[in-house]
Amino acid sequence: MSDTLLEMEDLRVTFPTRTGVVEAVRGVSFSLGRERLGIVGESGSGKSQTGRAIMGLTPPQARVSAKRLAFDGIDLLAASAVERRALRGNRIAMILQDPKYSLDPVMSIGRQIVETLRTHEKVSKAEARERALDMLAAVQIRDPKRVFDLHPHEVSGGMGQRAMIAMMLVANPEMLIADEPTSALDVTVQLDVLGILDRLVGERGMGLVFISHDLRLVSSFCDRVVVMYAGKVVEQLKASDLKNAEHPYTRGLLDCMPKIGADRHPLPVLERKPEWAL
Repeated sequence: MSDTLLEMEDLRVTFPTRTGVVEAVRGVSFSLGRERLGIVGESGSGKSQTGRAIMGLTPPQARVSAKRLAFDGIDLLAASAVERRALRGNRIAMILQDPKYSLDPVMSIGRQIVETLRTHEKVSKAEARERALDMLAAVQIRDPKRVFDLHPHEVSGGMGQRAMIAMMLVANPEMLIADEPTSALDVTVQLDVLGILDRLVGERGMGLVFISHDLRLVSSFCDRVVVMYAGKVVEQLKASDLKNAEHPYTRGLLDCMPKIGADRHPLPVLERKPEWAL
């Protein structure tokens, strides 16, 4: 199996509207190996739509095109709906932003994890239950048997996010897309979730696409960083080289971050330039 899991060249996602066509993603290109790749940018920069295009989860009215969009040699744009569904949750998984809206409110957490596993593997109910419990334990949920029978509204945001991670990883995917998985969590729970993802990626050799608007978080957690603005990639670099970024948008994002011990009141404001969107 190749170390390059994902190849993307000139990805474009457009939406028809009453006032014309909106280009949400404009010519995005990058590749992903068995590494942690961060995608950062402001809200509306096209980060989530890029992840959804990879998964085949864009709305029906959207138009997705690319010179190449392939996972492990499989042409995702040429794949049928049946083939894409076989990949989703099995070889490619996606953690969505908020478990309150992503988990089914009328199904228990354990039943949702079991359903995901049995959709992709022929296992008995008993074996599926045991693997679901093992996965809940792997994401550091204490007393997995109790949480297995709870509904999403009965758990905290942090526990719900861990349950979501368990559901996405129970079928042992090779690539994971995490769309702002820590945005709704407090700082201490954020660190726990990132630790879980880091450990699981290292142990399983997965490729991780980590979508976030938190530049400092991405710089400390990921191996490489892709910076997006207005639907396009403006800069790609190693996370360790982020302090040496050259594009003025990336520099502006870095300058807007608060610094301990420095007089940053008021914080600098990012001045956007029209040519950045070209």
